[in-house]
Amino acid sequence: MSKPQIYQTTAIVIRKTRLGEADRILTLYTPHMGKIQGFARAVRKPKSKLSGHLEMLSYSQVTLVRGKNIDTITGSVTIEPLLKLKSDLDMLSCALYAAEMINQFTPAETEDPQLFDLFLKTLRRLPEASDKDLLLRHFELHLLRQAGYRPELEKCALCRNTLIMAANAFAPSAGGALCPSCLRSGRHYGYAVAWDTLGVMRFIQGGDWESVAAAPIDATTLDEAARLLRSYMRHLLERDLRSAAWLDCLKKTS
Repeated sequence: MSKPQIYQTTAIVIRKTRLGEADRILTLYTPHMGKIQGFARAVRKPKSKLSGHLEMLSYSQVTLVRGKNIDTITGSVTIEPLLKLKSDLDMLSCALYAAEMINQFTPAETEDPQLFDLFLKTLRRLPEASDKDLLLRHFELHLLRQAGYRPELEKCALCRNTLIMAANAFAPSAGGALCPSCLRSGRHYGYAVAWDTLGVMRFIQGGDWESVAAAPIDATTLDEAARLLRSYMRHLLERDLRSAAWLDCLKKTS
């Protein structure tokens, strides 16, 4: 059965690429088609009827027409503008970081309603979250699990023995934590990791947001978890996320 020439989907705009003076190519994340791209003609012109409904991070209903190389966006209606995210620089940087993670860790046109739901809920929670760093760690660990990159935190990633309270390490190239014996083997470089940090990462990895948000987690432990996850994602992508530098800069200035 052939696909319809015109179709609609709910979507969150996760990236914009300029094309000429007025056109843009938009990367959209959708619940049932995954990551797709759409050509938005003349969307940057002041009188464009599409521009207000295709803002970065907006949640919209989008109409597209199939094309030979790329589909064309012909209509869009905002479902939820998520304006609070865009009124605060700190929240905006967190939201753009989450959007870049979605863009980098998801293959094109691969359906994943659970990941879409996680992304949308994270954007909605940002304005109300008392600890935005904790929310980002929750998003990172759950995205990595859903995308097939779940770091091993319960057992040694090499020998598969259950980790005990000892001089454990976290080795991005091994895919997770290492016991002292496997670390000494020298096969993978590992960062020293506190036992409490491993416990917090396990708790976040396996818990829903409501449970995680209610738990008392100190900032030092959370900072260490952030550094370890950053090193893991750097290994997976072979580079740093661009928005991570902005997050770091804002954190330092605040």
